[in-house]
This record gives sequence, C-alpha cells and structure tokens, in this order.
Amino acid sequence: MNTLEAVTPDVAQLAQDAAREAAVLQRSLRRARSVALRSEGPKDAHTLNLPRAAFDLLVQILGHMANGNSVTLVPMHAEITTQQAAAILNVSRPFVVSLLDQRKIPYRKVGTHRRIRMSDLVAYKRREDEERRKVLAELTEEAQKLGLGY
Repeated sequence: MNTLEAVTPDVAQLAQDAAREAAVLQRSLRRARSVALRSEGPKDAHTLNLPRAAFDLLVQILGHMANGNSVTLVPMHAEITTQQAAAILNVSRPFVVSLLDQRKIPYRKVGTHRRIRMSDLVAYKRREDEERRKVLAELTEEAQKLGLGY
C-alpha cells in the first residue's frame, strides 16, 4: 500500500488547479489510449507517456487531494488486515471479523491473523452497494405509489 501524507491547504489548492486542468484534458482525449505529460525545466524538457487508465486514476487522485483527503493506493492482489478492511468499508474491525465469520468475504489466516484480498473486499463492497441501490429503488417506487412526494 502506498499512502500519501496529509494534504496541506497549499497542496490542496495546487491539486484543485491541476484537477480542473486535467479534467478538461480528460474530456478532450476521450478516445486516446495514452497521455503524454511534458515537464519544461530551465535546462531541459521531459515527456512521460502514461496509459489512459493511469491518467484517469491521476485525475481521481487530484480530485481527492483537492478536497483535502489523503489517498491510499492498494493493488487488487494485495492482502490487507481486518483493520485496513474496516477503514476501507468505514465500519468497525469487529464488524469486519463478523463478516468473515459469516463467510461473506473470503479470507485466509496467517498464523492467528486474518488476511483479506483487496479484490475480495472490493467484490463484497460492490455486491452490498448494488443491494442497497435495489432496496432504495424499491422504497422510492413504493413511496411514489403511496403518493409520498418522492
């Protein structure tokens, strides 16, 4: 895992400006497969060619930093602790342990410690988010039928 340090107001402002410019560039490069970033220094210039997916991720990172949020990158194949999983899901560690005990998220044990693959945690989160969207749609439909103004 790679975590960026706390975002200071100066860094947040710089990220906000960069995110705004990058978003404009992102829209103009809809079908581009790569993006070239060029740095022009006092002595020489450097060009960095990025895959489009990496550029899109950079735009998202800048957006979070512009809001003052630190960012953590976790490879999908990485294994994380129950505490890290709890932070990602924004729940308590004991709640994550209960999800593991109920076999809602696959895990493995390393000694006495549980390890969760990031890809399994993301799959669980997607399933839960989809279920929440379905329930919300049902509730909205029911409220409309009852004339509750939704």
